[in-house]
Amino acid sequence: MHPISAILPCGRRLHLQHGPIDLIVEADGARDIAFEAAQLRFQSLLQGLVDELALLKTPMTAECARPHGRVARRMDEAARPHTNVFVTRMAAVAGAVADEVLATMLQATPLDRASVNNGGDIAVHLSSDQNYRVAMSGLDGCSLGRIAIRASDKIGGIATSGRGGRSLSLGIADSVTVLASNAAMADVAATLIANAVDLPGHPAIRRLPANQLRDDSDLGDLPVPVSVGQLSAQDIQDAISDGLNTAETMLGRGLISAAHLSLGSHSCQSGASRLVISTTQKVPQYA
Repeated sequence: MHPISAILPCGRRLHLQHGPIDLIVEADGARDIAFEAAQLRFQSLLQGLVDELALLKTPMTAECARPHGRVARRMDEAARPHTNVFVTRMAAVAGAVADEVLATMLQATPLDRASVNNGGDIAVHLSSDQNYRVAMSGLDGCSLGRIAIRASDKIGGIATSGRGGRSLSLGIADSVTVLASNAAMADVAATLIANAVDLPGHPAIRRLPANQLRDDSDLGDLPVPVSVGQLSAQDIQDAISDGLNTAETMLGRGLISAAHLSLGSHSCQSGASRLVISTTQKVPQYA
C-alpha cells in the first residue's frame, strides 16, 4: 500500500494516510508550502518506523538502546521519563508522528497556526495571537466538555487514551485527555494515566491477555479489560483517584500541563488552572 495524500473539499485541510497512520493536517499562513513539506516527509515516515519496530515494541528501561529514526527518537524521548512503570515507545507513536509532520511544516515556512491530528492525538502550533479549541467526548459520544488553549499556554500536544481509543488499555478509564508541551509526551502520559485508572482483581472486570486480542500488541500477555460490569460509586472513585494521583505526579515532574479523566458519570482533572478546560459534568477533585 502506498501513501495517500489529498486536499479535502474545504481546501484548508490535507489528508495523509498510510497503513495505520491517518492524519488531518491544517495550516494557516503559507499553506501550500506547508502541505508540500508534509506530503514529502510523509512518504517515508511509516517505513522508518517499521525498520525499528522490534526495538520500539520492547519495554523501556533506562539502559535501553536509543533508536535512530527521527520519529523513533521522539518516541524514545517521550517514553524514557516513565521507565518506573511498564511502557514501550509505542505508547508515543501517534503523537510522535504528529509532532514530526508539524515540525517539518514549520521548518519549511513560518505559520500563524497549524495542527496535525493523528486519530485524536494532536500536535499544535500557535503564534502569539492564536488559539485552539477541541471537544472531548465519552464512550457514548456525549460531550465531556471543551479545551481551549492559547499560545501563551505553551501547549504543543493533546492526546487521549482509554477504553474508547484505537489502542488497548490496561486500565478501565473511559477516556483520559492530556495536554503537554508536545504530542508525543501527551500521548505517553494519557496512556499511562488511563492504565492507572483501574481496579485490579475486581470481579466485574473481565480481562484477557493483550496478545489474544491483537497478536501484534506491544503489551504481550498483560491482561487487558474487555468488559466492565456494574461498579459502585466508591469503586469508580477509587479507580479514578489512582489515575488522578498518577496525573498529579506527572504534573509535579513537569511532564504534562493538564489532564482530564473520565469513568462512567465521574470526571476529574489536574492542572486546569494553567489553561481553560470547561466541562459538562461536575468535576470533583479526589484526594
